[in-house]
Amino acid sequence: MRVELKLKWLDGVDRTIALPSYETAQAAGCDVRANLPDRGELVLDSGARALVPLGFAMEIPQGYEVQVRPRSGLALKHGVTLVNAPGTIDADYRGPVGVILINHGTAPFVVSHGDRIAQFVIAPVVQGLFSMTDDLGQTARGSGGFGSTGQG
Repeated sequence: MRVELKLKWLDGVDRTIALPSYETAQAAGCDVRANLPDRGELVLDSGARALVPLGFAMEIPQGYEVQVRPRSGLALKHGVTLVNAPGTIDADYRGPVGVILINHGTAPFVVSHGDRIAQFVIAPVVQGLFSMTDDLGQTARGSGGFGSTGQG
């Protein structure tokens, strides 16, 4: 299934940066790239975080969200991930889109203009209806919380 998302370049950005793209035919996530205002680099020291701009705003169809997720290669090789993984971009947001990266690695990490820094997953949204009750249905687990299902 495919859903159309409309993108709009922001003023002054590098319009030669590739749009979000799927790297394989069955990929769930499409890679997004840094579009740095000075077209240079951003250094993330160990423990540092930064909002990395993508250079566009977008229109997400009603009934969908865009989940912003880490790239596994950056996480494994450099300890770079997202602070709020997965992040959510709601269908009614029309502002500049960026990715909040954090460096959990031990060495500084350089984000260069045009680097693939995260991935988008487009997902349908189901909104809950919340109501108070005096009784909840029973389950085998019951009220067992963190670690209650065992190890391994």
